[in-house]
Amino acid sequence: MESVNRVFQILFSAVLLSIALGCAGTTHKESTGEYVDDSWITSKVKAAFVNDKTLSASEINVKTFKGTVQLSGFVKDPGDVSHAAHVARDIKGVTSVRNDLQVK
Repeated sequence: MESVNRVFQILFSAVLLSIALGCAGTTHKESTGEYVDDSWITSKVKAAFVNDKTLSASEINVKTFKGTVQLSGFVKDPGDVSHAAHVARDIKGVTSVRNDLQVK
């Protein structure tokens, strides 16, 4: 009976370890928690663009990876490029902004 308990403990430990490692992030892959955080950041940035009267939110694409927000798409005026980056930077959780916006 003791050997059965030992085998069960080993299997249980192996399952827990594989679950923990499966949720861990790498430099190229986000963990589950990071993915949820990044999705939240992306939603908040998009909402901020919708609420901003000077930006056309429908023409700005937002992607987030490990807190870094990438902006791409088009704006109407040269000043809107830096304004969009400033709006994104003000969102809680944003660590940096990569701004690839282009003026139409």
